[in-house]
Amino acid sequence: MHVFVTGATGWVGSAVTDELLNAGHRVTGLARTDAKAAELAAKGANAVSGTLDDLDVLRATASQADAVIHTAFNHDFSKFAENAEQDRRAIEALGAALEGSDRPMLVTAGLAGLPRGATEADVLHDAGPRKSETAARTLAERGVRAATVRLAPSVHGNGDHGFVPLVIRRARETGVSAYIGEGENCWSGVHRLDAAKVYRLALEQGVTEPVYHAVADEVVPFREIAAVIGRRLGLPVETRDRDHFGWFAMMAGADMSVSSARTRSVLGWEPEGPDLLSDIDQAVYYAE
Repeated sequence: MHVFVTGATGWVGSAVTDELLNAGHRVTGLARTDAKAAELAAKGANAVSGTLDDLDVLRATASQADAVIHTAFNHDFSKFAENAEQDRRAIEALGAALEGSDRPMLVTAGLAGLPRGATEADVLHDAGPRKSETAARTLAERGVRAATVRLAPSVHGNGDHGFVPLVIRRARETGVSAYIGEGENCWSGVHRLDAAKVYRLALEQGVTEPVYHAVADEVVPFREIAAVIGRRLGLPVETRDRDHFGWFAMMAGADMSVSSARTRSVLGWEPEGPDLLSDIDQAVYYAE
């Protein structure tokens, strides 16, 4: 297949790009800069210049591809609502290019707003301003073969710059590795290379499901995450109120643990990477 990947040089998207290329597919990636385009070319992928605001570029490139994978999202939380609207417009443009065809599209979303133990069959009414999954579902209702890949809150691995590094940074700044309440709220995790396989397998099998869960470790109590961080940094591990985490409190106190049984069964997906707690117990996570 010829696959158009947005976010093709990002944390998840770069792993997806590698996974697709290694399996013999062709990839065209959206590149914001010449340096990003060169990075894609070095891998053997094509590059098209543009951003998520270049809707004509998105439509034109998607119209020439056999499939689309949308992993790009601007994670500047100071303008999250604006970025969420940018994301929604991009999904709509990509989907419009596929409408009337049988070509599939995978849209990336998270787990916020789902109950603990949720399955792929549970409908997510997007929490907060981000509407990625709703946008994908709207396209599917119009006949586009659009589906959502829900990512675990921690997509971990060497080079991680996501939520766990934020928690580590906060521990260093405050001198305590903290959790909220009893720390019994649970996250889930997936190694980035395992997450990439979900996208590839879903495409190769025709995107037969409306939702896939890229979740390897289904239940990881936040207190256990804090315990590993505290031990690694030599800091006390203690409960704190929500104000301790500032703007990140909603995530630090959230339950984001779901089942991926359906995804594993349908795709034959077997995660192979290290589990979340083992991965963040490596020195690379604490290098300054």
